[in-house]
Amino acid sequence: MFYREAGDFSSTYAEDQQTFPIRFDRYRYYVVLFIAIVVVPFIINDYWANSLLVPFLIYAIAAIGLNILVGYCGQVSLGTGGFMAVGAYACYKLMTAMPEVSMFIHVILAGVITAAVGVLFGLPSLRIKGFYLAVATLAAQFFLVWLFNRVPWFYNYSASGQINAPERDTFGILITGPNTEAWATYLFCLIFTIASAVVARNLTRGASGRKWMAIRDMDIAAEIIGVNPLRAKLTAFAVSSFFIGISGALFFAIYLGAVEVGEAFGITKSFLVLFMIIIGGLGSIFGSFAGAAFLVLLPVVLKVVGVDWLGWPTDIVAHLQLVIVGGLIIVFLIAEPHGIAQLWRVAKEKLRLWPFPH
Repeated sequence: MFYREAGDFSSTYAEDQQTFPIRFDRYRYYVVLFIAIVVVPFIINDYWANSLLVPFLIYAIAAIGLNILVGYCGQVSLGTGGFMAVGAYACYKLMTAMPEVSMFIHVILAGVITAAVGVLFGLPSLRIKGFYLAVATLAAQFFLVWLFNRVPWFYNYSASGQINAPERDTFGILITGPNTEAWATYLFCLIFTIASAVVARNLTRGASGRKWMAIRDMDIAAEIIGVNPLRAKLTAFAVSSFFIGISGALFFAIYLGAVEVGEAFGITKSFLVLFMIIIGGLGSIFGSFAGAAFLVLLPVVLKVVGVDWLGWPTDIVAHLQLVIVGGLIIVFLIAEPHGIAQLWRVAKEKLRLWPFPH
């Protein structure tokens, strides 16, 4: 029968602890990777890259970062847009100061700088939590946007106040600037997305992840059994901000090319990424991908169905998108707090026992 575990057994601890212990899951994972790496670059065009695939990959990295902080460690954050701005502006300063350095290094260093800023703004989590921590990170969001707007050094004293990504190539292939190819920008973002997912998956399944989850479930009990809350919370902020900084750097340099901080990284961006992990599933790497895919695909589907097919006004379709997202958040928070990821787990459990009753 389809999707059965008969014949799948583990003879070592490594086999028992692998990410995909069921052979069918591993094959499916390899097929998805093969299609993403080998097939998609040959059929992708500018529309698919700019409308769906590149923003999905970038938002997936941001959702993974926020999910580590909120879903795994239980530290509520509303400053995702501000930390993405840190990654974007750090990448811009590095690109203009060190043009000879590889773009890979620029993006990674932008993540490291954002991690340091995230640790700084994560210090209040040692004293406050819940609603008060959310307000503190919201203050960080507004402060960072104000800082990048008011200090001309960050945008190299440009008269417009915008930052523009200069042309940079990797292995002789342009990946930033107006003359890039769709497949090149897609593959560049895909590399960071796969690496982020692998690193996050291993961190959350290891000692660090268990400490984060202990702090999330009951911080006092975690401290009693030997978990250092200072180290656990600050590492969660650092790792989360690292991934969010990478996504901000890619969002600026690869996807948009030119940004103004208030428009590109405002409070709306923070709520958008937060909605992704709520709908996708808190405490799940797969949920980060599912939520990012849903919220990137939704406006495209509504535009095609509402505007192109049904002829509805654009403003009506835009408001309908807000209504759908708000309604889904309420439904998921009440009926299924663990989001699409939990629905997928339940579906797999039922499929394993079908046609017998569960």
